[in-house]
Amino acid sequence: MRHSLPLAPQFYVTAPQPCPYLPGRMERKLFTALQGGSADKLNNALSKQGFRRSQNVLYRPSCSDCAACLSARISVDRFRPSRSQKRTIKRNRHLHRRASSAWATEDQYELFRTYLDSRHADGGMADMDVFDFAAMVEETPIRSRVIEYTEETTRALQAVCLTDVLDDGLSMVYSFYSPDVPAQSLGTYMILDHVEIAREAGLPYVYLGYWVPGSPKMGYKASFSGLELYRNGNWEPFRSDDGYSSDTHPLSTDPIAEQVANISLPDMRS
Repeated sequence: MRHSLPLAPQFYVTAPQPCPYLPGRMERKLFTALQGGSADKLNNALSKQGFRRSQNVLYRPSCSDCAACLSARISVDRFRPSRSQKRTIKRNRHLHRRASSAWATEDQYELFRTYLDSRHADGGMADMDVFDFAAMVEETPIRSRVIEYTEETTRALQAVCLTDVLDDGLSMVYSFYSPDVPAQSLGTYMILDHVEIAREAGLPYVYLGYWVPGSPKMGYKASFSGLELYRNGNWEPFRSDDGYSSDTHPLSTDPIAEQVANISLPDMRS
């Protein structure tokens, strides 16, 4: 007997584990598989509702006693670089940008390992080998690109970003860069350059992942003008950092069943 996959995606919840952003808290994720001919439709729809992609999975934080993780995006039309960001653009004018299909290379992995060992040696990705890295880059059922930044003269690889192309913007899935040139602010530069790429392509947003109030790891995202956060089912302009303390309250989250019921799904039949 032949069985077909259900049209409506099935949602699941991960087991709680220590939060990587806020000490003393536990994280939990709501997730669904990203597969089949409607993968692009599902990714586009759920990205607009605070979900992120990791290989063939779409996920969103769904912690039982905290709602601090807020999906963040930059409105391209509203973005205006600060003086510091203008200096960052100027410092990196010597870099050459190259976009290619989602294919992993040895040079990328070498830079990835150098970045992890320097910045995130005790993080959840620290044990990734070359096969794990290749899977992270290449296992994508949607329109993804690897954007490399190399020295104009030596062609030495300095920074890389795995980027998804959505129907309303660019989603920066994961980026890494050389830790040997901190003055160049390469992480910031890649975001600034993605805003420019989106502007050139006529796309209104650049999706940055999650911003977490109270987490030093995520503080840099608040420095970009035009920032919007997905909160209570809507995108809203970013306020000051101290305007989101209620999201860490233990009664700030809805039950899982209610969260799933409120997800807007695309028509998966065509």
